[in-house]
Amino acid sequence: MLESEFIPMTQRRCGWCGEDPLYISYHDEEWGVPLHDDQRLFEMLILEGMQSGLSWITILRKRNAFREAFENFDPNVVAKFGPKKVKQLLNNSGIIRNRAKIEAAVANAQATLQVQKEFGSLDAFLWRVVDGKPIINRRISYKTAAPKTALSEKLSKECRTHGFKFVGPTVAHAFMQAVGMVNDHEVKCFRYRELSK
Repeated sequence: MLESEFIPMTQRRCGWCGEDPLYISYHDEEWGVPLHDDQRLFEMLILEGMQSGLSWITILRKRNAFREAFENFDPNVVAKFGPKKVKQLLNNSGIIRNRAKIEAAVANAQATLQVQKEFGSLDAFLWRVVDGKPIINRRISYKTAAPKTALSEKLSKECRTHGFKFVGPTVAHAFMQAVGMVNDHEVKCFRYRELSK
């Protein structure tokens, strides 16, 4: 049973998560929680890139299919995907079938392996942009959030310099929010208080 099932529905949440149980679960248990596991960070980088131009709920609904198709987002395996595997993924109706995004996922796996060698971990590479500590914003409404920030532009530039693709400033910003590099929960959301401690 999910932790969110024990949280009363009267609990105040961020306005963006709506009433879809999948969205509520994601909001309550994952979004904005500081994430430091390389494989999960790689997963979120890929999923945020896949989401570009689409809704996040679409990605959440396809997440299990993505995990299966991308070998549970093991960068060591994905880095070796060749043209035959890319063609196979393009025929997989369970995921987003966009050649540029799929090829970017492979490039990002290769870039991940490189930064792991250079910085010790993907975690160290990414989190140094915020000096290893979450930025705690005071967001009254998610509608006031800018699509990108100076920090997301910095992260995007770092990523592109190190060979990552599909990590523009907007994708980088969504990624930073998702993995807790910034706490962008609305101040009246119960998770804002919990994650600001």
